[in-house]
Amino acid sequence: MDRLTAMQVFAEVAQLGSFTAAGDKLDMSRPMVTRYVEELEQWLGVRLLQRSTRKVTLTDAGLACLARCQQMLELAAEVRADASQRDGQVRGLLRVAASTSLGLAVLGEAVAAFCERHPQLRVDLQLGDRTVNLIEERIDLAIRITNEPDPGLVGRRLCDCRSLLVASPAYLAAHGVPAQPQALESHRCLSYSNFGRSEWRLTRGAEEARVRVAGNISANEASALLAATLAGAGISMMPSYLAAKPVRAGELIALLPDWQPPLLGIHALYPSRRLLPLSLRSLLDFLVERFGGQTAPWDAA
Repeated sequence: MDRLTAMQVFAEVAQLGSFTAAGDKLDMSRPMVTRYVEELEQWLGVRLLQRSTRKVTLTDAGLACLARCQQMLELAAEVRADASQRDGQVRGLLRVAASTSLGLAVLGEAVAAFCERHPQLRVDLQLGDRTVNLIEERIDLAIRITNEPDPGLVGRRLCDCRSLLVASPAYLAAHGVPAQPQALESHRCLSYSNFGRSEWRLTRGAEEARVRVAGNISANEASALLAATLAGAGISMMPSYLAAKPVRAGELIALLPDWQPPLLGIHALYPSRRLLPLSLRSLLDFLVERFGGQTAPWDAA
């Protein structure tokens, strides 16, 4: 029995609560998953999981064993990372998490360019708009847009993330162009549904305006709001990596140019500096080179 693989299989079953889901994630048949777990239980002499037709749960012994298995898997990953650094080759697998909109707009293209340089490397992009736990989900790198990165993670700021107030020419022709921030209150403003209320904060020098906005469309993902804005549904506050291109093409109009939404940062975050794999160090350096600087490339283009 490959005990390291058995530990990995057991850890996946424990975290996902399903033999089938673990098999899908590991590209392994369900009988093979069952076999690995049973052989690990036989080797340890304890029952690790309680199985029923509806769910899989950890026994007390399984809970203690899971923590040890995760430590062993992390140690094995560090050993592999250390070995990969010795021959100077960028190889292996990197799991990278990012928001859906950032992944679709800029990160996918960047990762493709990086993999072209390093054909022995594989990158698994995990896109979504929830905040993932890097340790629990074995994510090597998370790209997050925030001004308050997790203090428990190591981070590098890649670039600024500006936002723009935008609307389509058709919407503005029908409803007028707001000349002051307070005029936004009379417009249909598209909002993010994962925020408790829709208040837009804008600054002009030392002046600040806080505007309560409302509309009939909200979404939990920026790309969906961009599509609705392009369709003439209203005014939205878009990250410039999404809005800059349609603004240059005349598909959207930037509004209130003297008033600026809050500036955020795009950060590359990872769990630890210890034994950082060559692949991850190389990707970090590449992203800093590609996106680094006071002005993001999509703003300068």
